[in-house]
Amino acid sequence: MPQLSDILKSRVEGDLLFDRFSRGRYATDASLYQMMPLGVLSPKSTDDIAAAIDIAREQRVSLLPRGGGTSQCGQTVNEALVLDNTQYFNDILELDVENMRCVVRPGIVLDELNRQLKPHGLWFPVDVSTASRATIGGMAGNNSCGGKSLRYGMMRDNVLSIDAFLADGSHHHFGPAGSDATPGYSDLLDDMLRLGTREADEIDARFPKVMRRVGGYNIDALTPRQSPVNLAQLLVGSEGTLAYSTAIELRLWPILSQKVLGVCHFPTFHQAMQAAQHLVTLKPQGVELVDSTMIALARDIPMFRKTIEEVVTGNPEALLLVEFAEEDTSRHPERLKALEEMMGDLGYSWTGTGKAWGGVTKVTDAAMQGRIADLRSSGLNIMMSMKDDGKPVSFVEDCAVELPDLADYTAGLTEIFEKHGTTGTWYAHASVGCLHVRPVLNLKLDKDVKAMRAIAEECFDLVGRYKGSHSGEHGDGIVRSEFHEKMFGARMVANFAEVKKRFDPDGLFNPGKIVDAPRMDDRRLFRYGPDYKAPEFRTELDWSDWTGSGGGFQGAVEMCNNNGACRKLKGGVMCPSFRATRKEKDLTRGRANSLRLAITGQLGPDALTSDAMADTMKLCVSCKGCKRECPTGVDMARMKIEVQAARVRKHGLSLHDRLVGYLPRYAPLASKLSFLANLRNSVPGLAKLTERLTGFTATRDLPHWSARPFRDDEVRKTEAPGAVLFADCFNRYFEPENLRATVKVMEAAKVPLHVAAAPKGERPLCCGRTFLSAGLVDEARTEAKRLMDALVPYAEQGLPIVGLEPSCLLTLRDEIPALLPGAESALLARQARMLEEYIADQDGDPDFDLPLSSPAPKVLLHGHCHQKAMGVMSSLEKTLARLPDTEVEVVETSCCGMAGAFGYGSDTHEVSRKMAEADLAPAVRAADKTTLVVADGTSCRHQVADTTGRKPIHVARLLEMALKR
Repeated sequence: MPQLSDILKSRVEGDLLFDRFSRGRYATDASLYQMMPLGVLSPKSTDDIAAAIDIAREQRVSLLPRGGGTSQCGQTVNEALVLDNTQYFNDILELDVENMRCVVRPGIVLDELNRQLKPHGLWFPVDVSTASRATIGGMAGNNSCGGKSLRYGMMRDNVLSIDAFLADGSHHHFGPAGSDATPGYSDLLDDMLRLGTREADEIDARFPKVMRRVGGYNIDALTPRQSPVNLAQLLVGSEGTLAYSTAIELRLWPILSQKVLGVCHFPTFHQAMQAAQHLVTLKPQGVELVDSTMIALARDIPMFRKTIEEVVTGNPEALLLVEFAEEDTSRHPERLKALEEMMGDLGYSWTGTGKAWGGVTKVTDAAMQGRIADLRSSGLNIMMSMKDDGKPVSFVEDCAVELPDLADYTAGLTEIFEKHGTTGTWYAHASVGCLHVRPVLNLKLDKDVKAMRAIAEECFDLVGRYKGSHSGEHGDGIVRSEFHEKMFGARMVANFAEVKKRFDPDGLFNPGKIVDAPRMDDRRLFRYGPDYKAPEFRTELDWSDWTGSGGGFQGAVEMCNNNGACRKLKGGVMCPSFRATRKEKDLTRGRANSLRLAITGQLGPDALTSDAMADTMKLCVSCKGCKRECPTGVDMARMKIEVQAARVRKHGLSLHDRLVGYLPRYAPLASKLSFLANLRNSVPGLAKLTERLTGFTATRDLPHWSARPFRDDEVRKTEAPGAVLFADCFNRYFEPENLRATVKVMEAAKVPLHVAAAPKGERPLCCGRTFLSAGLVDEARTEAKRLMDALVPYAEQGLPIVGLEPSCLLTLRDEIPALLPGAESALLARQARMLEEYIADQDGDPDFDLPLSSPAPKVLLHGHCHQKAMGVMSSLEKTLARLPDTEVEVVETSCCGMAGAFGYGSDTHEVSRKMAEADLAPAVRAADKTTLVVADGTSCRHQVADTTGRKPIHVARLLEMALKR
């Protein structure tokens, strides 16, 4: 709508997005729905919001406030102007430590809020599993609950007041009655009080008595029993349909920093459900369910595999995670003892058999508790990691019943699933009778859509028989709003409509939610609508693990369920570009949505190779953080290769991409002419003069070509090598001292070494990484084939292939099997080892003796993204643990930001530096001068040197320094 965008542009300061790609990225949330918005505004101020409301009212368009976009019921999709609060409207306005309260903007993320509260010994305890990306505004809109609601209650119990705009543009403070005197507010309050008095008996009769009830509007807060009435409680859970929040006052709680966890094992799911009502009598702060499906799926996800191995005993059908946190921590042992005794009283023991088998694994280590918490909070995404077209679908997601009814209710629901030919996945809040259950369906099939409708009808009938709540945590949205009459009765639905009409008479705010809802199975609103289809298209890599067009590329893209784990701002790696820009475009989820819409024709012709798609992928640094940390396995680094390849086929290469991609081809000549090749860095003005032509920023020196590159014949061949060295291009031509140090380290350990060499007269071997980064897949495949020809004979002998550069060596494990799938590439992947992995593997081998002394009192270690993605960091730490009298500190960082040529790009170097400044550069600057900074990645070392002036070294150099002479 050009008219709307033009009017907004003249009256707001925030960012406006009205192009098709941007709108597409906001068309979905974590639900099964898709609705294309009119446009997107990221407001910078309350004035922007006021202007947007006035313009929307004038133009007769609706408004949709949006936070992290993680709603599972379709609350945050609509044919509306979306206001994204996360980019700018996200700060703490007021903090009152003494009275344990704060006031925040709605766009602040829960984890970020708690990080800022932690130094004061406080936290906001509505700990939803999406805490790393859920905003306080979104949580208030959904009346979120979290895993500790048994102790702390829900959002409704912890929101003290809300400042908000009404649809007429007036701004009010919604709090306890009598706290606001703005014109119009008193009339609104009186109307709501009259409704509450009039409907008190009906509310008492029809509202479920379970704790977890978030369906409809909270009009029970208006009854005479509530004193004083607080209209903020009516806004909580209203899903942005009544008012637009600009400030939210929260009740805070003291942090109970220490806790203990009992992992209760059960032989059957039904027995776990029966036990929950007994375990809560021990007064834990939470009891969370993990079922056998989640256990099995988590075992196949690298970041969770070790946790499962350490915590789970045998093959339980269900686990209950029982968590205790006391102010008096001396009581923790007795709490765990009481839990063990209760499990025994219920008939479970480790020595029991059949239905008597079970017991408690006690977890007192904080780090392990954290890993288990990460596992549980990733429950949704773990369940969605199934690679088939059938996925666990959220529509009866979080019904709630009383605990004594839980076992029978789950048994009844299982029967409904079986009747319709499917099964359900189960996890979450056993402590409050609210289980997240998702039947596995393929919503691309009409028969499964009909099954979904039937299951919903029968499930809600079952919930009604147990006098439970059909909406126990995640709200109503599209998926549940139409069932309010079934759950509450016609009179109550009329009451909800009356509230909506009084607050928002023209339906400005998020229409179609809670009242006047469409049918939940209207496929025109689905992400996979009735005409959804991806035509066949050419791909270059192996995507056969998935289904759909492009040899499975479609299925790989569709693995993104929009739950937004990639939006986290701290911890892990992904998504570094989003952390720098806070833009949906620069996010794994945003890119995956763009790809899905592009290949299915929803973004116009040739969308995959368009400039808009190139811009979408531009800031993806191929860190592979998503490969490891996205619980559904969306590998955007690999997907970017396909986009680059398609674009190269259509548009060809720029000079910048040629210089990057073909580096291995011209490197031998450049090293011979290193004096000339390095002039760009030394001649004043030359970098600036060539910037526009080459695309390399003049603000950085390029890597220095070595005049004495590493030669294969520097290593003397032996008849029986113990390992084979792969000399990558970067270390060979830029920092050959790292390869020479490796040779010395292996000699010191008495490991006979060969260097993998090309046939005589050919150029040195290369992994093809630079070609892949430029989209030159055929060239990369050629290099991969040459490398395999040289290395496979060694691999067939069982010899380890040892390398130094993570992005090159780990290509043997990741990209080469996708370029050349088969037994040989799989064998090579198994034998490929980083130097530190090889050394760590020798632990316990009496024949491996590496004499080391302390190279420095302290080492500051930065891990390359690919080391983190491929699980190499533990080996690196294990190797450095061999250094005596040396403290090793691992910097908790995302991507360093250099990422190959990314940090040298004239249009990307600023974002590159911003990535470094998030964590890495400040940590290096704060390090003592005697501390050695270690980084295996060539790019990482250059980034640290450029941004801090410190010169990091490769671990091979560190070990060389530590060799006992």
